[in-house]
Amino acid sequence: MQTQVFKADKRGTADYGWLKANYSFSFANYYNPENLHFGVLRVLNDDVIEPSKGFDTHPHDNMEIITIPLSGRLAHKDSMGHTSYIESGEVQVMSAGKGIFHSEFNGSDQEDLNLFQIWLYPNAKDVEPRYQQISLESVAKKNELYQILSPNENDAGVWIHQDAWFSMGQIDAQWAGSYKVKKEGNGIYIMLIEGEVQIDGQILKQRDAIGIRDASSIEISANASSRLLIMDVPMK
Repeated sequence: MQTQVFKADKRGTADYGWLKANYSFSFANYYNPENLHFGVLRVLNDDVIEPSKGFDTHPHDNMEIITIPLSGRLAHKDSMGHTSYIESGEVQVMSAGKGIFHSEFNGSDQEDLNLFQIWLYPNAKDVEPRYQQISLESVAKKNELYQILSPNENDAGVWIHQDAWFSMGQIDAQWAGSYKVKKEGNGIYIMLIEGEVQIDGQILKQRDAIGIRDASSIEISANASSRLLIMDVPMK
């Protein structure tokens, strides 16, 4: 097993006034040649967007885009005809495929929006663009690691064009358990949303992350009530 810890305060940052961004990987004006991506995981942005502010209509192609609001709600419009709000406790995916346009704004005129936006390289190019949004209530289980994304249309959570699986956990202090890697050769990138956990002897605190390679399973224990996101992704 090979591990690398990424401390929260070592992420790239940007303050645009209306947007305060934390970049786990090189993005926009933040460039670190030693931190471009983790396997097919290309982007993990931790954004705070002011009320009623956001991103005007812009294009994407050949990328799997996953959005997870942590607090607040996102107002979304796209060229496929979707107009929706994505709330905290939901997950949205867009397969950009051969090309889409969309806009994203804070859906509140009073409260900040905090979200993760995640991009994965797809395993098929120029697919027909698609959109999916679900509530996590249907899959969430307290003190368990529950799946929110997979490559399988009929599996739990949303699905994407990539051999990747995402899981989340809301776990109490003193919880201990394991995560089994879904596909041989995949790597694991874990972002601790809040709390404190121990993984492979490493202590992670809020917004710390760890990348793990060459493992078949991972042991996780919670030093405090914690919430985490596990991304199980191809390394090539």
